Amino acid sequence: MTAVLTGNWNYPTTIWAGPGRISELAAACRRAAIGRPLLVTDQGLARSAMIGNAAALLGGAPLYGAVQGNPTSSHVEDGLAVYRAGRHDGVVALGGGAALDTGKVIAFMSGQTRPLWDFEDIGDWWTRADPAGIAPVVAIPTTAGTGSEVGRAGVILNASTHQKKIIFHPQMMPRVVISDPELTVGLPRPVTAATGMDAFVHCFEAFCAPGFHPLADGVALEGMRLIAIHLPRACANGADLEARAQMLAAASMGATAFQKGLGGVHAIAHPVGSWFNTHHGLTNAVLLPYVMAYNRNAIAVRCELISRVLDLPAAGFEGLLAWVLALRRELGIPHTLAEIGVDAGNAAVIGAEAARDPSAGGNPVPVGAAELERVFRAAVAGQFPAAA
Repeated sequence: MTAVLTGNWNYPTTIWAGPGRISELAAACRRAAIGRPLLVTDQGLARSAMIGNAAALLGGAPLYGAVQGNPTSSHVEDGLAVYRAGRHDGVVALGGGAALDTGKVIAFMSGQTRPLWDFEDIGDWWTRADPAGIAPVVAIPTTAGTGSEVGRAGVILNASTHQKKIIFHPQMMPRVVISDPELTVGLPRPVTAATGMDAFVHCFEAFCAPGFHPLADGVALEGMRLIAIHLPRACANGADLEARAQMLAAASMGATAFQKGLGGVHAIAHPVGSWFNTHHGLTNAVLLPYVMAYNRNAIAVRCELISRVLDLPAAGFEGLLAWVLALRRELGIPHTLAEIGVDAGNAAVIGAEAARDPSAGGNPVPVGAAELERVFRAAVAGQFPAAA
């Protein structure tokens, strides 16, 4: 069965998908023109057999393994110091979204002279970068959620302002992705659930974002269909390689689709993660139905199509919302932000920062600080907000 899930893809970049393909890591580096790679990973994986094996495949490549969830500029700066001291010429980023984002930004900044925040995803700020100073990346995801392996940006926390910043450049796209489901088999069930819901939110928000982008819409719909089938399977049996492979594909699809845009879920989740250090995917999973309820009138037609693609027992917005709530219960996702340690004490700050987040511009209903604060408060209390 797993042999069917092996392939070489070139959309949106080169992806080598299939069980055991981590064995091709050295070849991936050669294809990316990396001769002296720096291996970048999460703190939790740094001493694992998985990382030891990857380093051995690269002839004992040096490691920067201090990346934590919600990575900050200090992680980038420390990684850059290791990169430059070792005279590396590329990065192998292996791990969850934090490791992939940090690895990509280290490679991006390796040859830049301007400070990191000069490259925030605002207008044409990306053109400030020297393209010749961007090192190549090979990306290897160990979670099926962020899709950072096929993204042209990295999300980095400015710890001094509690604001997550998106650092963007078209050349940040990894040259080669190794999508090996065997690397995700050991992922704990709660992390599988949270990261899988992150992928679903990416697809859902991209599909509901305003604008004309049928390519993204098609990818988002198929991503949601795959997640609906395979996320419960991956959570029920972590060794189900078919489910793990399909979830990796769906995560990459979500990140491909959200080039169209995201929305209120991500706009709120980013400052919540900054202020409360919550897991990004879990925060998205908790927020999703509250943002759906607020956007109801603008997304009803879209929800009708989604419910048909997912073959739900009840159609339309109500049917889809009921399914989302049932899926969250099945996966053990908390119903409120309060249950993951978030309170409404600084709700006004969260609302204001959510309004400034680039994702807010993709919400199906125009939103400002007051509207996003209202949705945030609703998600803390567990009461759906009135539709806009």
